[in-house]
Amino acid sequence: MAAFGRLLDVMDTLREKCPWDAKQTNQSLRPNTIEETYELCDALMREDDNEICKELGDVLLHVVFYAKIGSEKGAFDIADVCNKICDKLIFRHPHVYGDTVAETAGEVVQNWEKIKQQEKDGNKSVLGGVPQALPSLVKAYRIQDKARNVGFDWERREDSWDKVAEELGELRAELEKDDKERSTSEFGDFLFSLINVSRLYHINPDNALESTNQKFIRRFNYVEAQAKAQGRRLQDMTLQEMDALWNEAKEAE
Repeated sequence: MAAFGRLLDVMDTLREKCPWDAKQTNQSLRPNTIEETYELCDALMREDDNEICKELGDVLLHVVFYAKIGSEKGAFDIADVCNKICDKLIFRHPHVYGDTVAETAGEVVQNWEKIKQQEKDGNKSVLGGVPQALPSLVKAYRIQDKARNVGFDWERREDSWDKVAEELGELRAELEKDDKERSTSEFGDFLFSLINVSRLYHINPDNALESTNQKFIRRFNYVEAQAKAQGRRLQDMTLQEMDALWNEAKEAE
């Protein structure tokens, strides 16, 4: 609590005495908030505890900053922020703070959407709580998960593979016609069906894709480094030569 109070005091001082901090608004801070959130996500993916601690501090600073701006407008302050989230958590956990029985994580999730819609400012529809600004991959997963919470889901997860095969067939058919608009639509359907499979098999697609991104970067960097060590440019190498170095990188892992 002393450390949090210190942070609030520092925020007050900066807002009063620093020209840059004094001129910030919700809109000017928003791009930085997005960047800091992604930096935290990167640290979390790497399981780098030191960086996680640092990036959590950066995100917390932004929370405090927005609360400071809110207090200056007379709209809310950091106490309101804390109390609102506490009230929400208590209301959404009747199995902890009330008489509701929920002995498994699955039972908790089943009640979650019902509870949210009971709130005064709760979602008016099942998908109402999915932020429009979410990245498309994450949004697709959340949409499917929300639908699952009310029973709109595959009875057997194995059946989802039939949908993947169906969407792949439709995509290939449109690609062969060279119809850009229809191909784009079918590609979206295909991706959506794959994300559905990942969800049903309890694989986070965003984490999975980012892991593959990092793997590709490592291997490609190896190829580039080896090419430089040979005094060559990638542009001057054949695909077969680059593939050989790629396989070396694979084996090294």
